[in-house]
Amino acid sequence: MSTKNRQDKYAAPVIVLHWLTLLLLIAVYSFIELRELFPKDSDPRNLLKSLHFMFGLTVLAVVCLRLFFRLSSRTPAIEPPPSPLVHRLGQAMHVVLYAFLLCMPLAGWLMLSAAGKLIPFFGLELPPLTGENEALAKSIKSVHTTAGSIGYLLIAAHALAGLYHHYVRRDNTLKRIMPG
Repeated sequence: MSTKNRQDKYAAPVIVLHWLTLLLLIAVYSFIELRELFPKDSDPRNLLKSLHFMFGLTVLAVVCLRLFFRLSSRTPAIEPPPSPLVHRLGQAMHVVLYAFLLCMPLAGWLMLSAAGKLIPFFGLELPPLTGENEALAKSIKSVHTTAGSIGYLLIAAHALAGLYHHYVRRDNTLKRIMPG
């Protein structure tokens, strides 16, 4: 299995990591939303929050791998080529998405660190990124929550752009990242 992108399609590991990222994001958002069904400090609520943290940190690891592949191999060409404006918009969207996918887990890790809480990661305890600071934890939580809401829009815009390219422009944008 090649780790280099072809001229017309992403390499299999890139495709797997792309769709794995989507599944992880669905899980991360589901865990944090479903926690609201349970009373504060209840075992189910705390479990969902821990799963949110752990899967969020998994997103960070997967995105770092994705960036490695992205930077080490040429991106497959879009055929027919988009206009320069559409191309630049696509590049900008990817930069924003990658920044979001890197910054959100780091913000969560930083928030837990500043709150003086354990940073769980599937049986491991990760080191804090900062000392305990309640004001910092509250500030980061506010930014993390707001950015999380914006994330819904970013993910939706990314998906809609893929569908636009496939059904309206009829180019190979979506086909390049589909399995098979």
